Amino acid sequence: MTLVDTTVWIDLFRGRNTTQVRRLEDLLAEDEDICVCGVILAEVLQGIRDDKGHARTSAAFDSFLYLPMSKGTFLSAAGIYRRLRRGGVTIRNAVDCMIAAVAIENDVALLHNDRDFAPIARHCGLKVVETATSIE
Repeated sequence: MTLVDTTVWIDLFRGRNTTQVRRLEDLLAEDEDICVCGVILAEVLQGIRDDKGHARTSAAFDSFLYLPMSKGTFLSAAGIYRRLRRGGVTIRNAVDCMIAAVAIENDVALLHNDRDFAPIARHCGLKVVETATSIE
């Protein structure tokens, strides 16, 4: 199972040929279990301007596994942020801590294209899908 971050979905929809998009395409072709969570779903859908595209994307996302986010998930996200901040690392987007927390909680790897996840992986146990040019 793989949780796919918003950054990769956006790159896919924009037709960008990144290593992360190619990996996502491989996972889809291999019928791998693809996961989403509430914040990823919201981030992806809020960026779609036309109603047809929004409806089509929303329906497509119904076929993926949905990882729920509980109060505990949000407490873990705050803990991740605080732990890194104490260590001198500031995560630019607190939503990334929420995504990392749900991935850690469900023991799934995260496919991403966002540098904020590298320190979370190093210091907090987040599993990431390695690609040829993973963000460091």
